[in-house]
Amino acid sequence: MFKGGRLRKPPFGKGGLGDLNLKNRAAAIDASYRSTYQKRFRWLPSALFKPELAEDLLKDALALVEILTQCGNWNPQQDTKLAELARLITEQHPHDKLLIFTQFADTAAYLAKQLQARNVTQLALATGQSADPTELARRFSPISNAATVTAADAVRVLIATDVLSEGQNLQDCAIVVNYDLPWAIIRLIQRAGRVDRIGQQADCIRCYSFVPADGVERILNLRQRVRERLNQNAEVVGSDELFFDDDAKVLAQDQALRDLYTEKSGILDADHDGEVDLASYAFQIWKNATAADPSLVAKIENLPAVVYATKAQPRRINAPPGVLVYTRTPQGNDALAWIDDTGAAVTQSQLTILQAAECTADTVALPRVEQHHDLTKLGIAHILKEEQRFGGSLGRASGARAKAYERLKRYRLNVGDKRDLLMTDDEVRCMDRTLETLLRYPLFHSALDTLNRQLRTGISDQHLVDLLLNLQRDERLCVTHTLPEQQEPQLICTLGLCAPD
Repeated sequence: MFKGGRLRKPPFGKGGLGDLNLKNRAAAIDASYRSTYQKRFRWLPSALFKPELAEDLLKDALALVEILTQCGNWNPQQDTKLAELARLITEQHPHDKLLIFTQFADTAAYLAKQLQARNVTQLALATGQSADPTELARRFSPISNAATVTAADAVRVLIATDVLSEGQNLQDCAIVVNYDLPWAIIRLIQRAGRVDRIGQQADCIRCYSFVPADGVERILNLRQRVRERLNQNAEVVGSDELFFDDDAKVLAQDQALRDLYTEKSGILDADHDGEVDLASYAFQIWKNATAADPSLVAKIENLPAVVYATKAQPRRINAPPGVLVYTRTPQGNDALAWIDDTGAAVTQSQLTILQAAECTADTVALPRVEQHHDLTKLGIAHILKEEQRFGGSLGRASGARAKAYERLKRYRLNVGDKRDLLMTDDEVRCMDRTLETLLRYPLFHSALDTLNRQLRTGISDQHLVDLLLNLQRDERLCVTHTLPEQQEPQLICTLGLCAPD
């Protein structure tokens, strides 16, 4: 502890902070923080370290030492949760592939180390710090990735953070383990979606989730504490009108919290004309269709790379005939266009266009209209023009990526060359890197969900910047390692719409 520029010995002896072993360990940890983990922390100017702060830090250190004295060192042999996981791997599923998700990289590393110590073999660890998570995915799920893997390189147990919850084919596995529960239920769905995909051979997919030992009552208490924090920070739900004391407002507040916790359909969506996760919508449509008719799997797999179809348009207002076009742009953005039979765009709403394509299994397939290809060409041109007009590589201006970029850019311009006591040069450089990343690469679906949620609830510029920088530091903001090198737009499919008889 430093005071007045000189080292002051703590007022206690052996067994406390004055113990040489603890001092050496503290010095080693400090060295690792200044080297290996330097970018994880916001380093404050030395002028902030006043004598009063030193006294407060000393009190905190004493409290921590007391906890360590009472509880002792962490003993993995007494970790009952770890023991249950090891039993699941070695006894319940000794020959099956298991995909184990945990939220934090430190937890994942701990599990990998301890399971290896318990003789769990063919094990690999995938986090944001992994050199090539995609390569680990291929070793774990070679069939779904059309990869050749030797027995020595094969992986049976893969421990991962959410770095593998998106954009990877892992359907050689049929067992997913959630070692800890994420706040958003949608995270569990995305994790299961890595194995519940086309090509999955298992009749049943098992998902194991570890829950708090105290059960439902503890979860309810957690919700209550969160609700109290919501009362203190109205921006979490967007306005303070939910926090009056009358019964009606309290009930409204309870429902708002419940909807946020369960991610009720629509509550985290962007505006009606905002960014729609077309891949997720398409996947859900696929799951519903194949569940109703399993024979569709073989039929769809045998279709050519690009397909088109035509159907009669229902009798309704503002639903003119024409062509629906689904395209992936050179910037990696998925987009839809609806071009009517005169060559004009019908709407910019991605959700409206997607809904216009809705049909049932018995919908009659009609012959292609004569101007189908010409309208498709106009649709692709329209998509590319709108992308350039509304944010260029950032996608639509109403999307979370474009909004986040513009607000971060505005914040960075306001900062300029100024610094306050809590803003370091490293943080400014991180802002610049984040701006470049947002401009060049698409968002992870998890980051998209988080940003949509926070933007809808009126997050402040400062909190939005903190969120973006944390996602950037944890490598959970944008997909930078799998972005395809694409110079031309990719036409996915088209659907012709004919006028009703």
